[in-house]
Amino acid sequence: MWAVFAVLSAVFAALTSILAKIGIDGVNSNLATAIRTVVVVVMAWGVVFLTHTGNGISSISRKSWIFLILSGLATGASWLCYYRALQLGEASKVVPIDKLSVVITLVLAFVFLHEQFTAKSAIGCILIGAGTLFMVL
Repeated sequence: MWAVFAVLSAVFAALTSILAKIGIDGVNSNLATAIRTVVVVVMAWGVVFLTHTGNGISSISRKSWIFLILSGLATGASWLCYYRALQLGEASKVVPIDKLSVVITLVLAFVFLHEQFTAKSAIGCILIGAGTLFMVL
């Protein structure tokens, strides 16, 4: 089931890029990011209330709170930079560079989470990096 959600995530991320590029025309990138963030917050809390999963908030550990907050800050920084890049550049060049996050994630998962980094992972990283370079030049 995780693969279905991963594919849906990719589809929605692609739609996000195209819709954002159209919507950001004539709008300050920081303001556009703030509007997007409000929509995401309303949607996320709506899902929590509809699924009755909000009662789990009291059982979240201090460590989880810290890392979820740090993740939120990283997301905010990513979105601010992404929207500014979309405003200044072509979506067909901004998006591939943004997706280098896959390579960075694999490296960080190896270093900090001690996940396995195989020859297949290394080749994939090289191909993604080369493909990104090929697409943006």
